[in-house]
Amino acid sequence: MQNSKTGTVPSAAPRILVLGATGGTGRLIVGQALTRGYDVTALVRSPEKAQGLDGATLVVGDARDETALRRALEGRDAVVSALGTPVSPVREVTLLSSATRALVDAMKAERVTRLVAITGIGAGDSAGHGGLLFDRVIFPLLLRKVYADKNRQEAIVRDSGLDWVLVRPTVLNDKPGRGAIRALTDLSGFHGGTIARADVAKFVLDQLRDGTWTHRSPLITW
Repeated sequence: MQNSKTGTVPSAAPRILVLGATGGTGRLIVGQALTRGYDVTALVRSPEKAQGLDGATLVVGDARDETALRRALEGRDAVVSALGTPVSPVREVTLLSSATRALVDAMKAERVTRLVAITGIGAGDSAGHGGLLFDRVIFPLLLRKVYADKNRQEAIVRDSGLDWVLVRPTVLNDKPGRGAIRALTDLSGFHGGTIARADVAKFVLDQLRDGTWTHRSPLITW
């Protein structure tokens, strides 16, 4: 991980900001980061939603609010975005892109450069690789508008000038993590797949100290 102020790898444990910390994957990211000894701040909409995030420093605010983001970014080395949004078959979705745009501006203002953001299979050039049910039924009927916003989110990250990684998990499950996963960018012949949230959390946190996937968009799966 690059220290945004010195350009060197910090010897101390990373100081991270987690967005989407109250979601299923976000909670695992916070828990695993604390287990690793990381200094964790979580931006949450309300303290009530943050029950169970013991050990993390909570900052209350909206992820679309640059002022709240800058407050949460104080003293941080990196950001993990696990932001999600509900299924929206009819209404337009803008949360992911608007929050990411505000985040990029706040990170630049606070001189924090490392960003690891979770999107999902179906974003960008991973579209059409989710398997028959996902690609033909779930995606067009339930997720089309969500993924239109994920694509806008990814474009903002790619154009940000930050040291970014876009992580695209396959279909998430709540099974125990296996520890060993595949990270792919060549999706030739790949269709479908699933992965535990716990393994996604581990992979995401690994990227804070490993530059292998910087400026790339790996799809991760079992």
